[in-house]
Amino acid sequence: MLIRYKKTFEKIAMGLLSFMPTEKDLKKLQFTIKEYETVESLQLFLWKEEDIIGLIGVQMNDSDSSLLIQHISVNPSHRHQGIGKKMVKSLKDMFPEKQITANDTTSPFVEKCDFC
Repeated sequence: MLIRYKKTFEKIAMGLLSFMPTEKDLKKLQFTIKEYETVESLQLFLWKEEDIIGLIGVQMNDSDSSLLIQHISVNPSHRHQGIGKKMVKSLKDMFPEKQITANDTTSPFVEKCDFC
């Protein structure tokens, strides 16, 4: 299930974000988390089953009703089990009025999610 990011999940979120190729550097990682905490149009969600095993970060765009997936990451030991697709589907269910789009980093994965 998708849950909204809270400051108490910072270390878990940073760990999951660090699996993304663009987020390897610690300063970049800290900057990204800070953006999700302070920029109103950015929202970070965590995927929780028994533990938190995934993360999806989006930018809300009210002007054209789109939702841009900026980050998506799953703990490597839980990959290839459909977690990423479940996160995208849950996001779509949570915001049915929004058109889901992706950036250059996330588009190869999001394009595989045929329900978007």
